[in-house]
Amino acid sequence: MFHHRVKTTLPFRWRTPLLLCLVFALTLPSPAQTWISTSTQGLGTVLTNAVQLGPLPASTTLHIAVALKLNNRDSLIQYVKAINDPGSPLYGSSLTVSQFVANYAPTSAQVQSVVNYLVAQGFSNIQVEPNNLFVTADGTVAEIGAAFFTSIVQFQQDGRKIYANLTDAQVPAPLGSTVAAVLGLNNTGRMAPPIRKQAPPSLSIPAVHFYTPQGYWTAYDVGGTATGSQTPIAIFAEGDLTQVLKDLRVAESVNGLPQVPVQVVQVGLASPDTAGQDEWDLDTQMSTGMAGKVAKLIIYDTTSLTDSDVALMFNKFAHQNIAKAASASFGLCETFAFLDGSMVADDQVFLEAAAQGQTVFASTGDNGSACPVVGATNGVPLSGAAGMVLYPASSPYVVAVGGTTLTTDANYNYIAEVGWDAGGGGISAWEIAPVWQQAVLPTTAAGKALPDVSMDADLVSGALVYIGCQPGQDPRATCEFIVGGTSLSSPLWLGTWARLQSAHANRLGFASPSLYRLYQAPPASYPGFHDIVGGCNGLFCAIPGFDYVTGLGTPDVAELRSAVR
Repeated sequence: MFHHRVKTTLPFRWRTPLLLCLVFALTLPSPAQTWISTSTQGLGTVLTNAVQLGPLPASTTLHIAVALKLNNRDSLIQYVKAINDPGSPLYGSSLTVSQFVANYAPTSAQVQSVVNYLVAQGFSNIQVEPNNLFVTADGTVAEIGAAFFTSIVQFQQDGRKIYANLTDAQVPAPLGSTVAAVLGLNNTGRMAPPIRKQAPPSLSIPAVHFYTPQGYWTAYDVGGTATGSQTPIAIFAEGDLTQVLKDLRVAESVNGLPQVPVQVVQVGLASPDTAGQDEWDLDTQMSTGMAGKVAKLIIYDTTSLTDSDVALMFNKFAHQNIAKAASASFGLCETFAFLDGSMVADDQVFLEAAAQGQTVFASTGDNGSACPVVGATNGVPLSGAAGMVLYPASSPYVVAVGGTTLTTDANYNYIAEVGWDAGGGGISAWEIAPVWQQAVLPTTAAGKALPDVSMDADLVSGALVYIGCQPGQDPRATCEFIVGGTSLSSPLWLGTWARLQSAHANRLGFASPSLYRLYQAPPASYPGFHDIVGGCNGLFCAIPGFDYVTGLGTPDVAELRSAVR
């Protein structure tokens, strides 16, 4: 039996533009000193369909992550531009972790000032991340309220109980130049794992197939490009991965692929949750499958998909600086990331990664030119908040991956692609278009355009993935599923980039500037890309050149290998 599924993201509803829809009377800690607001804004007044239930009990313990500001941030941004500019003497270089910490991370004195403050406020289990970008701690709601001059309130929203900080998280004035955001003050913005739906295969559509890794190799013209055997890659995941690792071995056996070395890096407390199993199966099998082989697959596994846990997972990837690239097949409405401060915190991490020559690929979502909210339907364009895009795909230092419908002949040779109607795309309301993107934008909008690139995502041309396989069973008969969505296209691009990195001795660095440099203004031939000119995702349609449905387009791997330097 065949199955398919698409992913869901943030179970959250916004108004566009955002309006104040709830007003609360609250008692805040006494402002005995001057307070400075961080990037973590009050969420209680922007929740819709939410009923206040009163304060979260004062004795409740929460685990928070205080994000500290980079030093010399503008200089680091200029460095990333320079190392990706062929005309710069720095072209092709990158920072080591120690160089980043020495020149751009918060100083030891800044970190100690935050630690001292948390100690004085009664927090426990205080730990500093090795790159100094986060200080984590445990504190009661009462301690958090006093330390950050805010109140945390419970709500009933769309059938679930949540909590959120009612007003901005603030710090005393002496810490205002050090603290960027305070994560962990809400549980409303979880990046939810996807839902898998059953359906028979769509055999009535001519020239559309379901793809093994080898099918994608042919369709996207791997040709003589070597595997990614010289390149370590990473996947971001959550929960219990026991079955995921078993399923990966099944997929490798069925597809005749070598077993890749796997390392699971636990970030935070281990969780027994298996709700995202199909997502992590997809990510691991399609990234390594598209690559053919990798030097190592590192799975960063966090406790939950809340803002603080995800931020620390991204940070571990950057600070360890082992994997050359990674895929995040999840996201949430970027307005929430902006409001709760995780956008500011995570962008710093992605900037560090880019300076170190690392690349993060991220899915743009499965609701077309809209962001998923409560009640939205995956795979349906404009099902959600129209005109809004997902984070982290909207980050300038992340490669946003959109989706297409792929058609091939009986031997999987490429025929054509159109933009998938549910593939995420649009213009960021909060992130500025990076300099390498600005020259190709079809409009004068200042926000980052999504997606950057695309690959197959439509369910009718989806991938064959093995989920929940048990010993002694025939995998093709019992645990073979058809999977689609941009949570497929993102790991496909990760596997593609692993091949390109291995072909160039892992010296390509952060992917976006190189890919945009290849993509010249019309009437150029766009070397290495299929320029997708058909298909719409709601508000936008694919056009010649860059567009808000497929970005630069999809890869011809052999041509990209020759064109990329």
